[in-house]
Amino acid sequence: MDPPPQRRLAAPLLLLLLLIAASSPAARAWKKDEFRNCNQTPFCKRARTRAPHSLDAPLSLAAGSLSVSPDGSISAELSHPSRPRPLVLRLSALPPHALRLQIDEDYSTATPPHRRFHVPDVLLPDLEARTLHLPEPKSAGGVSTVALSSDLDVVVKHDPFELTVRRAGSGDPVLSFNSHGLFDFEPLRESKPEDETWEEHFRSHTDKRPRGPQSITFDVSFYGADFVYGLPEHGSTSLALRPTRGPGVEESEPYRLFNLDVFEYLHESPFGLYGSIPFMIGHGARASSGFFWLNAAEMQIDVLAPGWDGSTTPENGRIDTLWMAEAGVIDAFFFVGSEPKDVVKQYVSVTGTPAMPQQFATAYHQCRWNYRDEADVDGVDAGFDEHDIPYDVLWLDIEHTDGKRYFTWDHSAFPNPEEMQRKIADKGRKMVTIVDPHIKRDSSFHLHQEATEKGYYVKDANGNDYDGWCWPGSSSYPDMLNPEIREWWADKFSYESYKGSTPTLYIWNDMNEPSVFNGPEVTMPRDALHYGDVEHRELHNAYGYYFHMATADGLLKRGEGKDRPFVLSRAFFAGTQRYGAVWTGDNSADWDHLKSSIPMVLTLGLTGLPFSGADVGGFFGNPEPDLLVRWYQVGAFYPFFRGHAHHDTKRREPWLFGERRTAIIREAIHVRYSLLPYFYTLFREASVSGIPVMRPLWLEFPDDKETYNNGEAFMVGSSLLAQGIYEEGQKSVSVYLPGKESWYDLRNGSPYKGSMSHKLQVLEDSIPSFQRGGTIVPRKDRFRRSSTQMVNDPYTLVIALNSSNAAEGELYVDDGKSYDYQQGAFIHRRFVFADKL
Repeated sequence: MDPPPQRRLAAPLLLLLLLIAASSPAARAWKKDEFRNCNQTPFCKRARTRAPHSLDAPLSLAAGSLSVSPDGSISAELSHPSRPRPLVLRLSALPPHALRLQIDEDYSTATPPHRRFHVPDVLLPDLEARTLHLPEPKSAGGVSTVALSSDLDVVVKHDPFELTVRRAGSGDPVLSFNSHGLFDFEPLRESKPEDETWEEHFRSHTDKRPRGPQSITFDVSFYGADFVYGLPEHGSTSLALRPTRGPGVEESEPYRLFNLDVFEYLHESPFGLYGSIPFMIGHGARASSGFFWLNAAEMQIDVLAPGWDGSTTPENGRIDTLWMAEAGVIDAFFFVGSEPKDVVKQYVSVTGTPAMPQQFATAYHQCRWNYRDEADVDGVDAGFDEHDIPYDVLWLDIEHTDGKRYFTWDHSAFPNPEEMQRKIADKGRKMVTIVDPHIKRDSSFHLHQEATEKGYYVKDANGNDYDGWCWPGSSSYPDMLNPEIREWWADKFSYESYKGSTPTLYIWNDMNEPSVFNGPEVTMPRDALHYGDVEHRELHNAYGYYFHMATADGLLKRGEGKDRPFVLSRAFFAGTQRYGAVWTGDNSADWDHLKSSIPMVLTLGLTGLPFSGADVGGFFGNPEPDLLVRWYQVGAFYPFFRGHAHHDTKRREPWLFGERRTAIIREAIHVRYSLLPYFYTLFREASVSGIPVMRPLWLEFPDDKETYNNGEAFMVGSSLLAQGIYEEGQKSVSVYLPGKESWYDLRNGSPYKGSMSHKLQVLEDSIPSFQRGGTIVPRKDRFRRSSTQMVNDPYTLVIALNSSNAAEGELYVDDGKSYDYQQGAFIHRRFVFADKL
């Protein structure tokens, strides 16, 4: 007998409520035990137990003789009698003096069932063509030396294998690989031995690991470095990477690179967040260097404190690091520069220079999860005009869709999306909608039907379409590793496919780590399968990168190659800079998150991502009015400037906190709009050289040790310096102004001496901000509704003289939207002011 109707509904309703609770923000707030630490990660735990200079079999690989290949690279065999097959080493050089090290298994001797994954489509396609021919090695006494450039040598010690990049004249080392003997390359197995267990368990999840252990570990040392930087993304109030292991380290946990959807992340933790860039920069008064490992598997990296290896007299000016990855190959780059900017330039010469954004994207963006309907959109848009506050972009989150089906509209709330966009566009403004990678498994949804029929979804370990839980409920994920599927995805942004979209609508990619609410660590299982029989564990950190790439390509195709795309992505990887902007994810409305946003954005810039920012006001929670004001004052200097908030928070449009605070927030946004010509010029510089828009002080003052770990102050370009107010009720603040020249207060022009700290009174209406003596900054001082309406306004040049009564600066102008600048349609002027001109 069927139960009565109310009983029949009870079980499904209970299940639905449980699923909603499991995916609700409160249930998904960051909890330490939901994510693995190193001791719960077998490859990390194994690697950390090894002692330096061990003679254990897998750690004492010997290099055979070096031979020059026809392509100008140098190759050798790495072997040990205990290994089932040797490793193949390849060394190559890139201009001006970068070294590439590649190591993989030699599949010609004994072939395993699967080969290791090489990450595609990240390095620039002309890289091999730019490879330099290396000269014949010189060998003596078990050591071979190769000239990398006129002033750098590569030294290979054969047994045990070790590699060092050193100065040619002095012989001083700059970077070394395996100088502590920690190199291990777990060989792929042809089958599982009966006495071994390959499965791994975490909470309720089991990773069968059908291909067995395949991790890679090695040590890298930076010589002449006072600090190391990089390895986004993690929360930190320190710009420099703190030691994670060794004497004096209380909580010994490595920096984790594993893209994760982390709600309300900790502001101070080495734990991995939404993106991963395995690039580290070492800097000191004597050297600048960098190390980049192209590998998309999970990584754990230790920064080792002096004396970590038991040495009682650790070498001064050397920082040792330990790199561990679950899978992949070694495809690593060693960069050496005369200053840190050289290192950044070399990194982007490999992974690509940042895309040049449209002008509107560099202005202010207004976002909320969610603006409810067209009337809400109209009201917010009108509110900015009524309160004389400019903005350029209004955003719509997931609730604008029909039941979380992307490329659709909720027609009860947004019945006329094209008309809505045109009304916004009439004021020179744009809109952004969200498109996430999870596709609702609904047989009536055309996108799901098509992806299923074409076999375009990621597969589970059994070869079936992977089914995970995300915002729409049951969802599947396009296999973005496959170029054919990326092309298919790009076509979905055409006006014909994306009904209701217009030329002024741009895109936001969220949840693309990829986030799976019921997956292990809120992500896709590692044994899921991708194009080419690649396990998800091998490419996890690059999934969001490929998704971002396909979306940006879609907007490029939509505009017939004439309109620069704007796509914001939460997940990122090396090379993401070629496709758009990123932000620091789901931060919280507290003072610590405001403070940590500075090192986080600076680190993104150092690792190739200049177009980034943090959600102004904090995504979670309700900021106290003073915190919101201080965040706008700092956010006005972020390269990506957006206010955003969770749907459970109180409304926080800039005019909702009283007339006085509205006036201060208006002024902060006006500061940004006045500086848009300067910002746009800096974005042009970034698109050519990779030098970030927002910079740590030491990037401009590399010899000043006072700047090396200053994560509170920052440069915008080479001309402006700002420092936020990061504490509630703060009455005074100490600001260090580097360099020999004077600095001038942006508000009133008051001069301050360089090379010293100044104790300043904290003001309510601004944060400490200065223009450097000897610079010229272009501005526009007429305020309009949007940046588009400022196009024909006059420029103001603000001249700050140095001690020689001279100054110089630049201005770059193009049409702000197309690619015509690539054909020479731009104005780039250098201004010089001097007494005798």
